[in-house]
Amino acid sequence: MAALKFCANISWLFTELPEFTQRAQAAATAGFQALEAAWLYDSDPAELRRVTEQNGLEVALINTPPGDLKNGDLGLGAVPGREQDFRQGLAQAIQYAKVLDCKRIHLMAGRVPAGKQRSAATVEMEAIFVQNLRYAADVLAKEGILGLIEPINTRITDPQYFLDSPHQAAAILQKVDRPNIKLQMDVYHWQIMDGNLTQNIQKYFPLTGHVQVAQVPDRHEPDSPGEVNFPYLFNLLEKLGYQGYVGCEYKPTGSTEAGLGWLRKYWEVKK
Repeated sequence: MAALKFCANISWLFTELPEFTQRAQAAATAGFQALEAAWLYDSDPAELRRVTEQNGLEVALINTPPGDLKNGDLGLGAVPGREQDFRQGLAQAIQYAKVLDCKRIHLMAGRVPAGKQRSAATVEMEAIFVQNLRYAADVLAKEGILGLIEPINTRITDPQYFLDSPHQAAAILQKVDRPNIKLQMDVYHWQIMDGNLTQNIQKYFPLTGHVQVAQVPDRHEPDSPGEVNFPYLFNLLEKLGYQGYVGCEYKPTGSTEAGLGWLRKYWEVKK
């Protein structure tokens, strides 16, 4: 079985350093061969590309712009009336991805609009999401980029987020029916919303284009106290033949470097 490949999410790791370029350098020094990030849109992508190339780093994943965070946006893919804003954000994400040579973009669904009940909004939001994802698939196909959708838990992280379970995401992907739109498996969110990780990972593995990890419930390092047995899950992903990156999207309990013992142990075992 091939060893898993891990990438540092520099929106979460190495935040002791203010600049993304500094975090990228720190990730390389720590032994990572790739990085991912949420929103890089306040940074110069050419400068980040220079740093990643100098350090032999791949940029594995970025997100589409969130929209107006101050006014409650967190992605626009499923939000009624924001279709044009979604397309503009997608174009910006593609522009950055091309500079960074990044081949995966997380297409954020967004929140149920304020004042609306989830049950009343679901049908309309799903239809808009499917429409936007089909549009994205056609645009991304021209650039050789994979689009991803990620369920985010509504019990701890964001009660208003539209896409909140792997089952909902799989149903939407079936309706979208495009080979370059896949599922982003964040074990943290999946465990909080549904548990049953072994069965869900096996069931939805064929749809999966990216994986992320953090311990539950506090979203710290995989070896921190919590309810998920990560050595078992890493072995499961190896057995399934996962070839992509596993994104380290967690809040370090102390310094990022001090919390990487779990990863060094994995690398040592796999030598």
